[in-house]
Amino acid sequence: MNFVKHELIKENTIEQRLYQQLILASAIKGNTLVVAPTALGKTVIAVMLSAYRLSKFRDGKVVMLAPTKPLAVQHANSFRKFLKLPEDKIVVFTGQVNSEKRKKLFKEAKVICATPQVLQNDIIAGSYTLRDVVLLVFDEAHRAVGDYAYVFIAKKYIEQAENPHILGLTASPGSSEEKILEVCRNLFISNIEIRTESDPDVKPYIKGVDISWVKVELPKELKEIKKYLESCFKELVLELKSFGINISDFTKKELLSVRESIISEIESNPSEELYKAVAIVSACINVQHALELLETQGLEPLRKYFHKMKVSSSKASKILFENDSFYRAYFYSQKYDVEHPKLKKLVEIVEEKVKQGKKGIVFVQYRDTARKIVDELSRVAKPVRFVGQANKDEDKGLTQKQQIEILNRFRKGYYDVLVATSVAEEGLDIPKVDFVIFYEPIPSEIRSIQRRGRTGRASAGEVIVLVTKNTRDEAFYWSSVYKEKRMKKLLLELREKLRKKNQLKAEVTEISRPPIGEKHVQRTLSEYRYKVVVDSRELASNVVKELLRQGVLPKPEKLEVGDYIVSDRVCVERKRIDDFIESIIDKRIFEQASRLKKAYEKPIIIVEGSKHSRNFNPNALRGAIVSLIVDFGIPVIFSDGEEETASIIALLAKREQEEEKREIQIRGEKKIMSTREMQEFIVASLPYVNTVLARRLLERFKTVEKVFTASKEELLEVKGIGIKIADEIRKILTAEYKP
Repeated sequence: MNFVKHELIKENTIEQRLYQQLILASAIKGNTLVVAPTALGKTVIAVMLSAYRLSKFRDGKVVMLAPTKPLAVQHANSFRKFLKLPEDKIVVFTGQVNSEKRKKLFKEAKVICATPQVLQNDIIAGSYTLRDVVLLVFDEAHRAVGDYAYVFIAKKYIEQAENPHILGLTASPGSSEEKILEVCRNLFISNIEIRTESDPDVKPYIKGVDISWVKVELPKELKEIKKYLESCFKELVLELKSFGINISDFTKKELLSVRESIISEIESNPSEELYKAVAIVSACINVQHALELLETQGLEPLRKYFHKMKVSSSKASKILFENDSFYRAYFYSQKYDVEHPKLKKLVEIVEEKVKQGKKGIVFVQYRDTARKIVDELSRVAKPVRFVGQANKDEDKGLTQKQQIEILNRFRKGYYDVLVATSVAEEGLDIPKVDFVIFYEPIPSEIRSIQRRGRTGRASAGEVIVLVTKNTRDEAFYWSSVYKEKRMKKLLLELREKLRKKNQLKAEVTEISRPPIGEKHVQRTLSEYRYKVVVDSRELASNVVKELLRQGVLPKPEKLEVGDYIVSDRVCVERKRIDDFIESIIDKRIFEQASRLKKAYEKPIIIVEGSKHSRNFNPNALRGAIVSLIVDFGIPVIFSDGEEETASIIALLAKREQEEEKREIQIRGEKKIMSTREMQEFIVASLPYVNTVLARRLLERFKTVEKVFTASKEELLEVKGIGIKIADEIRKILTAEYKP
């Protein structure tokens, strides 16, 4: 075996592979997107290009970005393994490293592996510039779309760096030309290198993956429920047609698009008919999700979803439970007790594989399904549930530390099957597995490629896809196949165009960037004529990025009052429409208004989003706005979104700082809670209890102690406390603490 030789690469650590050398030679010439299946060593290419750039620019630095902390740590370990650099010169930046320490480490380090949000925040805060970074690597580069931090960082890097060079790594940048071009534009890519398992220079290193499909039949009980749900959906679509609204494609994407268009119409022409149409479209979305759960997961997840809808107060849920077909589907879901056939088939397959001494991953869409599968597989294997961190559901998930520990135990043989959600698809160093099972097909070609890439690394692997006949399982599978073929075709076409023209058609323009040195960076900072102090919790918002674009420099501080300080008298509180409405419901907005008015002479509240985007009494909304204006003297301004919010703040800064010559001054002291407020705060920490319910509980029981010792029956006497909330309160108060 021949190894790569370079002054900055440790001897006998990187095997010479022709395709990697060819990609490297191409990447040296300009900003490059590398598209290759998992396990072909994209990280190794990044390491070799880093060695080249650090040798060429001795005072330079390399930054490698990865979406998660475990992945950033994994990359740092790879750089330490391969590069001849002192270990303390290769550092990891995550939110767990405080900003002052990051500032010091950045100055001293040669390689920085970071999560994008942290780097973005540091750039905005002015902790350091990217002037000396000679290579910026974007792992999972397909994320560089929309508002993701990669987009902002790439732009700032091109503006600030003396010798910029970009490398993007991904298994799939997307199946549409528009998506691929967006990634390339946002990362200033001028060159694409694509490799597939069938390329001649790759074949010797691919062990091969055998893909098979195991089909199961939906039981007659589930077919009956499916029939009623489909009947309900047709009835809802017919009702929409009576409003002049036609739905041609029944996908969730199409339904969401229809709903957004109706909401837009409501803004200019509100009517009861349109409000009802929005609720019906939402009901259609609910039915489609119920069908997906039924067809791909089974009765238990469907019953949980039905329960959530039943206890919901939304208009969509009310429409559904008043529909005879839907109610029959609900009734039979409670009556029947039959498992989805995929579960039994999965147990049979895994039992056979484990008996052969094999290890594998079962990929699932939903956390509840993962838990159920682990319970069933425990009879024939040593499975472990592998999910992401906490989400909006009650499921707390796994911390990143717990994820790493599980992978280590899996590697050592304590477990032989990972039952994983999407967290195991992207980037993480999953130990070698012999087989991968898709519990359900997925329509995303990116996720499908990433899942398959988890096997067939060191030896031949096997991929098994479980498919329920005549359901969306089949549609999802063929959708991902079509998208993957389309993606490969588009990439090959773009690669050829690049080789001929050295640019991505007319859509990707040549980047004109003047030489930037230290003086230029300082001059750029001084060109910000206006400044605002921004609450550090706002740094991740696009408002901050848009302010920078408009020539306003945000200075982050932890603010006790307001979100944006424009001068010694003007302060802006920014709220999204949903948060604004919630703050009206629980009266929080008036407490905030009082604090704003005490601290600043001319406070302003900016609300982002449509006033019609949520079912809320319009008169209650108007009444709250009138109260803020008349009682507190605080104007309320509505904006279409973050860009308009930034424009308003920029105009305020110009008026206050240029025309009025006023200085910025942070006001407002940390709020000291009264006894009453502290009591409300403590009670409001109980499950599903907001400030309004906390006050009702305290009015009924008089003391916090009596609230905590109240029985379930006593709690139910309080308005707004139902069986579910009462049960959860008693559960949390009586559960034994387990460290």
